[in-house]
Amino acid sequence: MKIHSSSVIGPEVELAEGVEIGPYCLIQGKVKIGAGTFVEGHVTIGSRYGVLEIGDNNHFSPGAVIGGAPQDITYKNEATRLKIGNNNTFREFSTVNIATLKGDKETTIGNNNYFMAYTHVGHDCKIGNNVVIANNTHLGGHTVIEDNVVIGGVCAFNQFTRVGKFAFVAGSSIVIKDVLPFSRAQGNYAICRATNKVGLVRKGFTREEVENIHRAMRIVLMGSDTIEEGIERIQRECKPSENIDYFIQFMRSSKRGVARGKRSLGPEEDSEI
Repeated sequence: MKIHSSSVIGPEVELAEGVEIGPYCLIQGKVKIGAGTFVEGHVTIGSRYGVLEIGDNNHFSPGAVIGGAPQDITYKNEATRLKIGNNNTFREFSTVNIATLKGDKETTIGNNNYFMAYTHVGHDCKIGNNVVIANNTHLGGHTVIEDNVVIGGVCAFNQFTRVGKFAFVAGSSIVIKDVLPFSRAQGNYAICRATNKVGLVRKGFTREEVENIHRAMRIVLMGSDTIEEGIERIQRECKPSENIDYFIQFMRSSKRGVARGKRSLGPEEDSEI
């Protein structure tokens, strides 16, 4: 364990073997940091009231602020949580907030994720595994990003939005509705425009399954007036698979609505907002 003499480590902080803390860091409150984690200079982790659990082999770059209070006026210093898994990278000036009392009281980040410079993960967000989020992208509170999602730079996500597995969101998009799994979304406001074929092939999907998913995607985006009509056609016309079942379940569980084509409305037209 290496701790630079200029850093301040609070009495409740627990550091595992192999943790390295660079110069001018502040780590305070109830914080546990797992083995092999590297905290570079000028990093702030924890707060007076939050509870942080950070796994193994994470890397925090200079200027990162991890586990600060939620940017929510209803928060009154409750001991809510932030849980981070293993092998995550947080680049310069990225920020991650603890939760509020409005959900399960925990912001969670899985494993093997990469957060580029100036990214923001708001309170109560749920980030899966193998997610890449590019520079200056901001996630509003309660946003859900599922596994194997790639998000371009300078994107903004409305609170409570959800992005399904293996989706790609292009840079400079504003997301106010749920992004379908396996899709490519883009725009202001973002809509699902195509199947993320290249991404799926790179992740090991068979050509046959990519075409099966693509058929389902086309039905939803171009071939049906309502989501339920689309689901009925998918069940008739697509080969049953775990991915198709998940695709259908994602649409049925959407609370903000699915971002698809001309049916995705701006906030001035959308009664949900």
